[in-house]
Amino acid sequence: MTDRAGTPAEPDPPATEDEAPGAPEEPRRRHWLRWTALGVAVVVLAAAGVGWWFYRKLDDNITTDTTAAAELERYEKERPPAGTSAARNILLIGSDTRAGEGNRKYGRDKGTQRSDTTILLHLSAGKSSATAVSLPRDLMVTIPSCRKADGTRTREQFAQFNWAFEFGGTACTIRTVERLTGIRVDHHMVIDFRGFKKMVDAVDGVEVCLKEPVDDPDAKLKLPAGRQTLHGEQALGFVRARKSLGNGSDTERMDRQQQFLGALVNKVQSDGVLLNPTKLYPVLDAATKAITTDPGLDSLRDLYDLARAMRAIPTEKVQFLTVPRRSYRYDANRDELVQPAAGDLFRQLREDKPVLVTPDNEKKDGERGGDGKPDDPDASPPSATPTFTGRNAAEGVCE
Repeated sequence: MTDRAGTPAEPDPPATEDEAPGAPEEPRRRHWLRWTALGVAVVVLAAAGVGWWFYRKLDDNITTDTTAAAELERYEKERPPAGTSAARNILLIGSDTRAGEGNRKYGRDKGTQRSDTTILLHLSAGKSSATAVSLPRDLMVTIPSCRKADGTRTREQFAQFNWAFEFGGTACTIRTVERLTGIRVDHHMVIDFRGFKKMVDAVDGVEVCLKEPVDDPDAKLKLPAGRQTLHGEQALGFVRARKSLGNGSDTERMDRQQQFLGALVNKVQSDGVLLNPTKLYPVLDAATKAITTDPGLDSLRDLYDLARAMRAIPTEKVQFLTVPRRSYRYDANRDELVQPAAGDLFRQLREDKPVLVTPDNEKKDGERGGDGKPDDPDASPPSATPTFTGRNAAEGVCE
């Protein structure tokens, strides 16, 4: 047979096994499955690579404070003993430093910083509750001799609390808190103005309510009255304002900070953030960039474990209060502890025992709280579980 006149036709190539007439379909199916499996493997490996890249990026965002850890090691013998339970105490410090990108607008950088906000966060051993105690920056305390950044040392002195951060940074603040409370600080986190703003922006803002308009140039805050969502710059002004909101006291400012943090906890714990990767990643990115922490919390895994523990706590069990305080007897612009209420609070946290908080208007006779008033000797005995003025994260900031 020819394909053209006089030209022998090329013989047909032999049929392969898969193409042989009457061959079964199974070999072809195996061939297709092999390529499908290879494609899936490539996709999985690519996804794992991207996931690992994101993990490393977030992990590398975190700044580790090795200086504080080394300084605290020098004073291990004087520190409170480590707890035997799984309870943890974390000191959260808001720095008012003007150094760094975006911070100079709040004032001239003098090369110093003080703790604008300090909160002692106690996580119970069973992760059934979290208690955040604000320590007033103007509280009069004994600050130990601390090592300064230039290597010199300060003398031990009785001064306002936020000087400790200026004197000797985080280590000095931790030692001051431990002396004041008898509670060992297990971990710490420091965040500056810029970091706070990025955290708020990452959750698309936090809702607040204002009874009247605010115009405060010092806090860079101008807001109308009513319900509204605050983002970075406005949120920072809201938690820092003193002259234009309330009576201008630091105590009222701390209460406002607690309300805002409660609303922020609520926002982060919502399914809309934690279960949505497109919303969760910006939050994690902002959080890891915003903080400086001790070596025990300087990895994404450590922070994830902490966040998971916090998420397991019902919002009504996430409590905020200010340590019982009143105006310092020798200077109305400073604070001092109210005893024995402050001692009761510290003992409960130290021993990982329950603490109850309730709004001021719901307190009962005989209960102690952070209202700055001395105990009434004629009042009924306090309840078995000490109760203090405060709020929980389940209460909306507009309530």
